[in-house]
Amino acid sequence: MVKTVVLALIFLDVVLNVAGQLSLKYGMSQMGNFAISASTLPPVFLKAATNLNVLLGLVCYGLGFLVWLIVLAKAEVSYAYPLISLGYVFTAILAKLMFGEAVSFTRMAGILVTCLGVFLIARS
Repeated sequence: MVKTVVLALIFLDVVLNVAGQLSLKYGMSQMGNFAISASTLPPVFLKAATNLNVLLGLVCYGLGFLVWLIVLAKAEVSYAYPLISLGYVFTAILAKLMFGEAVSFTRMAGILVTCLGVFLIARS
């Protein structure tokens, strides 16, 4: 029973982290093109700090952190942490669907290897 709850919490953490990452990406893509320099970054950070999608991403990360603390209290980190790599899989797939990002064959092969590793760890 505890293992099922821990797996559910790990999956919730993955979902929150993926949602956070995609929200941050979407919010930052709304910023438009900007130069990276010491003088341009403060206004960019200020604008990002008031972007609702960036703020939503930060909230998702914060909630994910709280869930992760519970996971660490109930599971071995050597078991739980590798399962977080599912976030790479979901993020890559959703980035392709939502933002039209290129996901090459090599990237897909890496994602499949990641899935295999996660499957093996979850069965241990």
